[in-house]
Amino acid sequence: MSSATRHLQAPSSAGRWFLVTIGLATALLGALFVWLMARSYLRAKEMHAWPEVPCTILSSALVERQHDPQSPVEYRLDLLYGYQWQGGNRTGDRISLRGNPWTSKRPLAEKRSAEYPPGMETTCRVNPADPDFAVLKPDSLAPGYSIWFPALFVIGGLGMAIRAGCKHPR
Repeated sequence: MSSATRHLQAPSSAGRWFLVTIGLATALLGALFVWLMARSYLRAKEMHAWPEVPCTILSSALVERQHDPQSPVEYRLDLLYGYQWQGGNRTGDRISLRGNPWTSKRPLAEKRSAEYPPGMETTCRVNPADPDFAVLKPDSLAPGYSIWFPALFVIGGLGMAIRAGCKHPR
């Protein structure tokens, strides 16, 4: 058998190492996203277990800022709500865990402001470990339902690395 025929039948060790490296890199990136999504899901699940208490919107106003004359004007809902926790009056200002986001779209900011008019009665979730921390909307549980997708990259990457690393006698 000529060396050219042998070369076509058995992959070179450099080619196998390349495929092993690509497979492991794919698996590691998939694992990173699995970890990030699992962390988000567990945090959201914890927030959904926080006690829900009645609260009242005390103030709701749009705030605007502009970093410099060339940047667009940004808007954010400046919100304050009051709630009671274990007999004490407390206030909160967060819609979600990440606070109240800035946006350059004024209609979106106005819509958020209209959702929480002053005097509105609603509910908020209070962190029992830190009762001064409350949110109106807990995080979504969606990362837990979508975690299968990056897990496919872990499985596929490991499969690629294992298959490329195994010698196939011919």
